[in-house]
Amino acid sequence: MNRSAVLHIPMSEYAYGVDEEHVTFRLRCGRDDLKHCFLYFGDRACRQTPVIFTKQEMEVAASDAYFDYYEVTLEHPYKRINYYFELIAEEERVLYYGDCFMDGCVDDRSEYYQFPFNHRADLVKPPGWAKDAIIYNIFPDSFATGREYISLESMEKEKDGEIFRGKLGGTIKGITENVDYIKGLGFNAIYINPIFAAGEYHKYDLIDYFHIDPCFGTDEEFRKMVQVYHENGLKVIVDGVFNHCGWRFFAFHDVVEKGEDSPYKDWFYRLSFPVIRPEDAETYPDYECFGYERMMPKLNGQNPEVIEYFCRVCRHWLKEFQIDGWRLDVASEVNDEFWNCFYKAAKEVNPDAFLIGEVWESARHWLDGKKFDSTMNYDFRKHCRRFFAEESIDAFEFDGRVTNMRMRYREQSVYAQLNLLDSHDVSRFLSLCGNDEKRYKLAIIFQMTFPGVPSVFYGDERGISGELEEEYRAPMPWKEEKGTTFAIYKIAIAMRREHEALRRGRYETVHAKKGDRLYIYARELPSDKIVIAINGNRHRSRLPGMFADVDVIWQEGFSGSEISGAVLEAMGFVIARI
Repeated sequence: MNRSAVLHIPMSEYAYGVDEEHVTFRLRCGRDDLKHCFLYFGDRACRQTPVIFTKQEMEVAASDAYFDYYEVTLEHPYKRINYYFELIAEEERVLYYGDCFMDGCVDDRSEYYQFPFNHRADLVKPPGWAKDAIIYNIFPDSFATGREYISLESMEKEKDGEIFRGKLGGTIKGITENVDYIKGLGFNAIYINPIFAAGEYHKYDLIDYFHIDPCFGTDEEFRKMVQVYHENGLKVIVDGVFNHCGWRFFAFHDVVEKGEDSPYKDWFYRLSFPVIRPEDAETYPDYECFGYERMMPKLNGQNPEVIEYFCRVCRHWLKEFQIDGWRLDVASEVNDEFWNCFYKAAKEVNPDAFLIGEVWESARHWLDGKKFDSTMNYDFRKHCRRFFAEESIDAFEFDGRVTNMRMRYREQSVYAQLNLLDSHDVSRFLSLCGNDEKRYKLAIIFQMTFPGVPSVFYGDERGISGELEEEYRAPMPWKEEKGTTFAIYKIAIAMRREHEALRRGRYETVHAKKGDRLYIYARELPSDKIVIAINGNRHRSRLPGMFADVDVIWQEGFSGSEISGAVLEAMGFVIARI
């Protein structure tokens, strides 16, 4: 037994409340090390000594390249739990508790692992609708001016002495008038990049958080847009930029004008007086900012006044305009206290509000049920890039990576993660595939059959490609014919919506071998099991016997029978009920 591979962390993704009646326990060990793993649990508050333990066998929930993850979910009779593990290898048996390997039990209950209390307030509870959400991500300036139309006209508008710029002519009205297009593709939610008043076309340099940017339209047009989308059964999520503001934001402008006499001087980081806005883009300012963007000064999220101001912004759009959630920009660079207060403010207005943090790395710190419901899963994109676009890893390594990605989090968080192939910040996935629609198609199939919330960037369905910013934020090609990718998205989304197992089912790896790019996995509910085979090989692959007699939902390149066996052509796929 490789004892150095064994890991358990109390009160984490290794031991957590699923709800008030169920608790999940997880133990990591070396891959293929154990024959059996058992959980022993008892009432840590019981009056008798020693504690009476109940034995429950654990099952391998997932495996990556190096580890097996054993798991069990208890419908527990106790609110307070003592527990330990029994690990049985080929010629070795050992108990594991208190982060120590032991030969036997002890009477002192404090030496065992503890689950002190399953607090309602500590449960990770993303809104129920998130599991079923399929999101269309709109970059407003690039999307539409009207129904299936974009003007491509740049603009400058003046309001209250400030200048607001647009680049391609997209508007709120354009989003409203294309609700049928988005709904027709099968999406049931939209996420809109920033729409509040800001200087540049991207609207990440905020000037006024309480009004729609005049290049995009009016507050009332946005109110109507939300109403129209709700009437059509779609949720609306908007982008919130609270790590930084624009340098024409009223508080920063006041600091520039009044210096140390400004009541807002503590709203920002690392100010040096007098505060000067450098005109030269290559000059680093004497204040902290987003990256090195001089026009985006960083806000001080530790200041109670800053926290209250932006909690008011949060409540305003949720209450007055009935938005359904926030995507929160540069979330990992904002302090925890700010997000704890923001989360509480949002949930007080709407308990079903969906809060998505922009976190590019492992997000376990932020998915504690007190900051965000979800994060943008850029690791999903990274692993898909290696397997589908670059074809640089085999199915074994790909499965190991996505397993590790899933095992980082509580199950509730896995099903709420925003799984994207691209966004306004990165190259289009089609470009990463070398504009090879076959590779792209397989990535789409995987995205629409994996646990979590699929997010599709506007125009992906119409073949927008590009690796530079002006390319991947290109205008929506409304005048061009809808190609095969459009049909792939429409079918894949309809399939996900039709089959609950693809949205809510347990994930199981069926086939992922070294040196092979045939990847097979399943999604399973008690009443339904769907198996998905994706052949990333450049040659025909033979499928396991389970495919000899299946109820095919959708396939491309699949054939076979009980006599001859099932095969899958190069770059083909099959999705079937078994």
